[in-house]
Amino acid sequence: MKPLAGVRILEFDGLGPVTFAGMWLADMGAEVLRLTRSAAAGAPVFADVGGEVLHRGRPAVEVNLKDPHDHARVLELVAAADAVVEGFRPGVMERLGLGPAEMQARNPRLVYGRVTGWGQSGPLAQSVGHDLNYIALSGVLHPIGEPDRPPRPPLNLVGDYGGGAMFLVAGVLAALLETRTTGRGRVIDAAMTDGSALLTSLFHAFRARGLWSDQRGANLLDGGAPFYRCYACRDGGFVAVGALEPQFYAALLAGLGIPADEAPQFDIAGWPALHGRFAAMFATRDRDSWAEHFAGTDACVTPVLTLAEAPSHPHNAARGAFVEAGVLQPAPAPRFDGAPPEPVIRPEPLDLAAALATWT
Repeated sequence: MKPLAGVRILEFDGLGPVTFAGMWLADMGAEVLRLTRSAAAGAPVFADVGGEVLHRGRPAVEVNLKDPHDHARVLELVAAADAVVEGFRPGVMERLGLGPAEMQARNPRLVYGRVTGWGQSGPLAQSVGHDLNYIALSGVLHPIGEPDRPPRPPLNLVGDYGGGAMFLVAGVLAALLETRTTGRGRVIDAAMTDGSALLTSLFHAFRARGLWSDQRGANLLDGGAPFYRCYACRDGGFVAVGALEPQFYAALLAGLGIPADEAPQFDIAGWPALHGRFAAMFATRDRDSWAEHFAGTDACVTPVLTLAEAPSHPHNAARGAFVEAGVLQPAPAPRFDGAPPEPVIRPEPLDLAAALATWT
């Protein structure tokens, strides 16, 4: 049995963090109903962008929240739910008569999870934006990329998923635990700016000790250190080098045939020259040749795999880290009690009446 078996969650369909959070909660066993905008309500253009992957594990239920009949039925579902997750701009759900006050009046134990870019309050709360804007304002974006170029977007992993969906899920789970003893629900305000800012805690700690500068590409973990960055190989592939600890750095030097006294690890003034030396050496062989060369050592050198290559790597294959379910996709994580990931499915859509019948 999965750990969230028996927990019922209503997901008001959206893009980005809400969709990922709904998938993750369903992966962990929650009974999730994904309430989607009906054709009559004007379904958005990107309504099915998640496809077989992000929409797995829970059925879609079409609703028109402006229709009094559908509205009343949604409130019936609320009465039987443990939690709700939504990602609309502040005030939208209140205008629909489905804000926390209305829902918790029907179900005082309900946990109401909200995720937005800027949060429910503050000068920018009503402003539009996307992942890139949120991590720019929270200080996450500036350190990422090459020193002589603009910051590079880290996909939408940091704002939407790391700072948004993960904090939403953590807040919902914490509130569900509290509700067991208090009998009262909570309202979670998960802002991507807040969450992504919290993810930079280590770097604020470094700055406070004078160990981090705002100069991009000049620090320990931003590519400034020659022993913690990626290198191009002869065939156009790349390797990732993460030899942070002295013993791992020693293994890296041994694998490259460089005497330790020629390359002191923390001679920061010598980092640019050492980076050039490493780059020249890694460019002499193909990516997979280097991977084989360092296999079984403590040098922390790994090939940089593409999305297409990652599923077939022996380690990922042995763990079942990717599954075939309509399309090849990442398996649910984390694992519980060492059990391998279970198969994932994308259930058939339900109509609102059928959804009610399963919950009430």
